[in-house]
Amino acid sequence: MKAIVQYAYGSPEVLELKDVDAPVVGDDDVLVRVHAAGMDPGVWHVMTGKPYLVRIMGYGLRAPKAHVLGGDVAGHVEAVGKSVTQFHEGDEVFGTCRGSFAEYACAAQDKFAPKPANLTSEQAAAVPGSALTALQGLRDKGEVRAGQKVLIIGAAGGVGTFAVQIAKAFGVEVTGVCSTTKLDLVRSIGADHVIDYTRNGFAQRGRRYDLILDTAGNRPLSHLRRALAPRGTLVLVGGEGGGRWLGGADRWIRALALSPFVRQRLRMFIAEPRKDDLLVLKELIEAGKLTPVIDSTYTLSEVPEAIRYLEEGHARGKTVITV
Repeated sequence: MKAIVQYAYGSPEVLELKDVDAPVVGDDDVLVRVHAAGMDPGVWHVMTGKPYLVRIMGYGLRAPKAHVLGGDVAGHVEAVGKSVTQFHEGDEVFGTCRGSFAEYACAAQDKFAPKPANLTSEQAAAVPGSALTALQGLRDKGEVRAGQKVLIIGAAGGVGTFAVQIAKAFGVEVTGVCSTTKLDLVRSIGADHVIDYTRNGFAQRGRRYDLILDTAGNRPLSHLRRALAPRGTLVLVGGEGGGRWLGGADRWIRALALSPFVRQRLRMFIAEPRKDDLLVLKELIEAGKLTPVIDSTYTLSEVPEAIRYLEEGHARGKTVITV
């Protein structure tokens, strides 16, 4: 099969389109013929091995352990292991795996769910990682409740566009933070209020929020806490910038150290790929409450170009790879 592979950490130049063996299907595995694959900042971190914390987390200290890049996927079931009972050959699915930038990808059956009937494969591939992060960040870590005031920072990004819509589905008042050129997009997906961070600092506006979901990952904790209600909750999603060892995760450590001494709840997390939550997302999508926002699509051979575009930080919503 054709796949985007890397044998060393580095810039997009380390990526190659090569013929490699298809994944071996274990007893509990599902082999998917990939139609489309989603892209997010995690792909860049795995490609570069930065911050070095990524390598320590199991991706390989000196070189990548897994050579095929990519995580989010949509396609049809090509084959199943002998213990698989949830899927059959030909079923259309979406979910997460390692190595989705390829013609075939494989993972345990609980990493997949039936593809939402009203989405194309390209749209479905945009959902898993980013929408799971938004859902779990708001519902599980943020404990969002109807009637609250919620601030979403990075509202026009991959996680942010899902977070705005999911928050509205929970019945809250949503304020989205984005740049000037993305204001109309954030309004169009349901935000009640939009703040242009290039012109206005949300922490200086005098409003306090019950829940802040920060998907941008580069603002100081003191800045965020000024906009948070006295007993509000701050959820840090991901982390960009910072040093080469911890990157934005150093902000997580500071939040963890500070949290016991303040009334505000400061939380951080990494999303977990769970089938039950994929089914929740599927229900929201089929009910018309959640729609993926796709900025652009690239072919498999154009993955290096797609990552360069992602690095620029101008994407609205998701970037998708078609296979």
